[in-house]
Amino acid sequence: MIELRAEADEVGLRLDAWLAGRFPEVPRAAVRRLLEAGDVTCAGRPCAKGDRVRAEAPYLLAREPRVETVAPNAALPLEVVAEDDVLLALRKPAGMDCQPNAPEEKDTLANALLARFPEVAGVGDGPLTCGILHRIDRDTSGLVLAARTQAVYAALRAQFSAHTVAKRYMALVAGTVRTPGRLEHLLAHNPRCPGRMVDASVWRDAKRPMRAVTAYKPLRTLRLCGRPCTLLDVDIRTGVTHQIRAQLSFAGMPIVGDRRYGGFLPEGFPRHFLHACAATLCHPLTGQTLTFEAPLTPDLSALLARAES
Repeated sequence: MIELRAEADEVGLRLDAWLAGRFPEVPRAAVRRLLEAGDVTCAGRPCAKGDRVRAEAPYLLAREPRVETVAPNAALPLEVVAEDDVLLALRKPAGMDCQPNAPEEKDTLANALLARFPEVAGVGDGPLTCGILHRIDRDTSGLVLAARTQAVYAALRAQFSAHTVAKRYMALVAGTVRTPGRLEHLLAHNPRCPGRMVDASVWRDAKRPMRAVTAYKPLRTLRLCGRPCTLLDVDIRTGVTHQIRAQLSFAGMPIVGDRRYGGFLPEGFPRHFLHACAATLCHPLTGQTLTFEAPLTPDLSALLARAES
């Protein structure tokens, strides 16, 4: 048990900021997790990160926040699509997270990546990043890019932030889509339902909305489980949580298998039909325009084979 008391000039500070100042070598995310776990108490009650520091009672920490690291896991599969001295293109399977949320997690793409490419340790904007430049959802399969040096990570993240990296996806959606289209929304986390995005123009109490733009064009019309479906080629430059899933659902085209956003569920198919199939960027060292591709996974190809044209 660790006991901390506030100095006079610290009273009134946000608790998470105060604790982060007391442990400057530890990422703030580790301090937040300590609070979320209920491991910080004052006067016998658990504290929240937004609490203000008080002077009259000591703060008790059940454990000291620690520097977080990713544990390499060589037992996990890692499919490398392409690589050079500074850049990696990977194909993530469905059912795997890109990065751990806590050091105890050992079954993510980052754990597999670190086991094979140990130089990615410490590359990124946090200790759990392992050079991974962008994330796709757990049940989305396909292309993920990673940097092998901090300088290349920073250069490529600047391209993502400038929306100059083109990312292509393949999505199977409910309904018949006959013409290409473009969707633009302000997306925000649902204040009443964690883990779901909402249209901030409709949900006025949603906080920190982010602009999302999704372009799509139909590739094939199909019938699956007796229902009309359309295979879409999807292009995005922005990268908001659940962007494609949410925007297509808002437009009346939910992705097949997407429980969270209203997609119907084909028998024997446990995930949504969304695959990151390609990305185009400028190589930060050579200036060459490169396109990386990841073919459809066998489960997606099998579902398409079940459908009737």
